[in-house]
Amino acid sequence: MKLAQRTLHALPMHALVMASCFAASGWAFAQQTPASTIADPHVGIDMPAEREQLPLDDLRKFTAVFSRIKDAYVEEVTDSQLLESAIKGMLSELDPHSAYLAPKDYEDLEESTSGAFGGLGIEVSMENGFIKVITPIDDTPAQQAGVQAADVIIKLGEQPVKGMSLQDAVELMRGEPGSILELTIIRDGETGPLVIPVERAIIKVTSVKSRMLDDGYGYVRITQFQAETGSQFRNALKALKKDAGGALKGVILDVRNNPGGVLQAAVDTVDAVLDEGLVVYTEGRIQSSRLRFSATEGDILADTPMVVLINGGSASASEIVAGALQDHRRAVVMGTQSFGKGSVQTVIPLDENHAIKMTTARYYTPNGRSIQATGIKPDIEVKPAELKELDSRPMFTEADLSGHLKGKNEAENRKNEAKDVSDSNKESTDAVLDRDYQLRSALNLLKGLNIISRTGTSSAQE
Repeated sequence: MKLAQRTLHALPMHALVMASCFAASGWAFAQQTPASTIADPHVGIDMPAEREQLPLDDLRKFTAVFSRIKDAYVEEVTDSQLLESAIKGMLSELDPHSAYLAPKDYEDLEESTSGAFGGLGIEVSMENGFIKVITPIDDTPAQQAGVQAADVIIKLGEQPVKGMSLQDAVELMRGEPGSILELTIIRDGETGPLVIPVERAIIKVTSVKSRMLDDGYGYVRITQFQAETGSQFRNALKALKKDAGGALKGVILDVRNNPGGVLQAAVDTVDAVLDEGLVVYTEGRIQSSRLRFSATEGDILADTPMVVLINGGSASASEIVAGALQDHRRAVVMGTQSFGKGSVQTVIPLDENHAIKMTTARYYTPNGRSIQATGIKPDIEVKPAELKELDSRPMFTEADLSGHLKGKNEAENRKNEAKDVSDSNKESTDAVLDRDYQLRSALNLLKGLNIISRTGTSSAQE
């Protein structure tokens, strides 16, 4: 379903720096930088040095292949089709994130930055000819149907994806809201393929969610970095501080399964909890691809302890946030190693209706670490686990003995036990923590840091 009816000429003729994974939900653009100036055709152009000239033998080979296809292919193909296919091939062979953008592709890009689009709600990439799930987006049909990060999709409906381009697969995943698409999936630990039906819907991504986990301990989840995420993050922290009575004991920032998004939003998020210093920088071959982003004065949390949760679905802008806070020792990074998408894509217009998306630089953390293909390694590795609390209560207690001496608080304790039973079916913080071992571990770490801080202050005063 179309949510945006614009073509490339509706935007300024600028290059757009990308900070997101190539995905089923589209792309997200970040920072506008001037495109390279196009030379005046009437101005004299110096011929390149011999070593920089185009290889004539390879050009002859290209011309020969072009001619053979034109003459002998089973169906007639126009020159325009062949040349467009050649352009697509040039870019797709560079890396998984470079691509040719026809007008419809650019509309999809615009949809993703609005935070609402039609589809299944999964971020994907191409791996070994198959579609690999980077992450299902929170509260979308894909997540609700049970699609998981690292699933490998081998069929979309009845169509095998082997040999299919990523863009073609994306097109198949999109469709009329309410229609069903069956995903055939290979998953580690399963003995055979899984068939998961997913109902397409209008995907509206809520960028920032927050809640209190415990007395004085706040939780903020960023699902995707959109244009307003930075300001929404600040507002969430202010609301949590108000709920806590003015000050927080600790904050958990959860960017697990966050595929990235708008670069400036990631910078703004880090800036909210840093007083100064470099957030991220990029390095490429041309001057316009060398960018630096720094924090401004003002830590909204006033050095409140933080934990950042990451996993293999945390990519691009998420890794920028985790890496910056880790390098500045502003937060403890916990979870599992991130995805490792540390390259910058730039959208360069070719004319009013077409553009190319090309990798032009790499991201680096403030300490000079490259994110590309290595990701962010957590300070404390915590793998997902299932918690099962064992009943440690003895079979018999003093209160069960006939004629026992009554205790002062016995009646109140029995009343509280009855209340606990009646509340057991309600969604509570404990229920959330029981389902999420990594989140529970992060909360326990913050509580430990708080205890150590109080102990240190007490000893200093003595």
